[in-house]
Parts: sequence; structure tokens; C-alpha cells
Amino acid sequence: MKKSRAAFIVLGVLLLICLVTSSTFRNPTNLMNITRQASYSGIIALGMTLVIAGGGIDLSSGSLVAFCGTFSLEAMRLCSGLSEGTQLVVMLVTSLLCGLAGGAINGALINWGRIPPFIATLGTFSIFRSLAVYQADAGLIMVDNMWLEKICGGWTPVVVLLVVAGALAHLLRNTPLGWRICAVGAGERTASYAAINVRLVRFATYAIIGTLCGVSAFLLAGRLSSISSTGSGTNYELDAIAAVIIGGTPMTGGRASVWGTLAGVFILGIISNILDLWSISANLQGTVKGLVIIMAVLFQFQKRRG
Repeated sequence: MKKSRAAFIVLGVLLLICLVTSSTFRNPTNLMNITRQASYSGIIALGMTLVIAGGGIDLSSGSLVAFCGTFSLEAMRLCSGLSEGTQLVVMLVTSLLCGLAGGAINGALINWGRIPPFIATLGTFSIFRSLAVYQADAGLIMVDNMWLEKICGGWTPVVVLLVVAGALAHLLRNTPLGWRICAVGAGERTASYAAINVRLVRFATYAIIGTLCGVSAFLLAGRLSSISSTGSGTNYELDAIAAVIIGGTPMTGGRASVWGTLAGVFILGIISNILDLWSISANLQGTVKGLVIIMAVLFQFQKRRG
């Protein structure tokens, strides 16, 4: 938690300012919407923490959410003759498998294809989105299942976010895989001298974030009973990377703070919400987020120099 202390201080100050300056912000419904909306990209941000800690990057995760969502809802529609519970299971399994497959493709391209992570995931960013758009004819895929909104609505995304955060924090702190991820991020050559299978460890980080994209897609599509092939997941990868940086995980890898990332997720969610409440143009919100990222990176740089 020490590594994420600064992020939690910023979160606390920001939350206090927003609570004092906006009565609408204090509305319980608004607070629920902030946490729920932040959860979809937040789940991906937690996986991104592992990827960045291991010395990688993933630009395809937002497109992978759309890919998982469109194909899982299409699988549900193909099972329309089955019970609604069975349809739900089919959708969940399809979404998870699509996410795992997408992450595995990224991991294979990077670790065995020897393609730099930035280039490989930039390519799959286009591929996953294109396949989603093709499958949905550049539109929406909609389903009618009474179980979806009941299971995926309410506080479910927030609960899943917290469970995933706890699981990944345990993985990083208490398991050999977690130690190896940080070792690989700190230095591939040193890690290989320590008999760590660098390729397999990095592959695991991409498989994990891919699976979490499937989880996010299931929750997002389930709450809306639909998915947009062109809009769903847009900028999720940027929000995820931003949350990781704000949370204190260095872009150079070697260290990770899952709880810091969680704080970063809610910082970004609060910023987006309060800018809307202050009637600041949505076109300027990206500028504000960009400034926050730059300040977080400068803070990390100054901390390392100090």
C-alpha cells in the first residue's frame, strides 16, 4: 500500500473537493454511476498493471472488449431455443474464451513472434475492432434475456472489480508468478539468468488481461443487453494505462501497485463525472486526463531522481 499512498491521497482530496462543490455529485445515484461506470475499464486496468509491470503494453484491450461482446451476444442469439439460464452461461463462456484467445494471440506475437508490444497490440487493436464491426454490420447486437440485467446490473461490476483487485494483489505479492512478473519487468536478462521463463511469464500477463477483457465485455453487454461494435470499449485501453500510471506503477516495469491502480481508476471516473457536472465540454475531458497522466509521470520521474 505504501507505493499507492500518493494515489489515495489524491483520490481523497479530489473526492472532498467534489463533495463540497457539487450537491449533484453527492447524490447516491450519481456516486453509484461513477463507481459502476469506472468498473468496466477498471477491470482492464487491473490486468494492465500486470502487463506493464512485466515490461509490456496492450493497446488492443478496448477493441477486444467490443470483439468479446459482439461474439458472445451472437452466441447467445444462436442459442435462443435454450433456456435463458443456459443462454447466459453460453454468453459468459464465449466472452471469456474470446478474451483469452485475444490475449493469447497478443502474447504469442510478442513473445514468440518477437514483435514489439506496442506494434503487435496496435495491429490487433485494428483487427479486433474490425472483426466486431463486421460481425455486427457496424451496428448494435441486442438480445432479450431477463437474467442479464439482474446479474450484470446494480453493484455487480463494482463487486467484480474489487474481487479481481484482491485476487491480483494476492497474485503479485504471494505467488511465484507475481514475483516473476516483476522480475521480468525489472530486467529480462537478469530474470533469464535466474532461470525464469521470460516468454511464458509475459505470455501469462497477456492471457490474464485478455480474459479480463472478456469479463468486462460480459458485464457491459449484460447491463445494456446490447453491445455497440463501433463504440463499446472505445478508449478503455487509454483509461487503463492512465489508471496504472496514476496508481504508481512505472511504465518501465519491475514494480506494480494493484491498489494504486484501483485508486487511479476512481480518480479518472470522478474527473470525468465532475467535468460533466461543471458543464465542461466533453471535447476537453481528454485534455484534462492527458494533463493528469503527464503530472503522474513527472511525479514518478522526480521520485526516482530523488
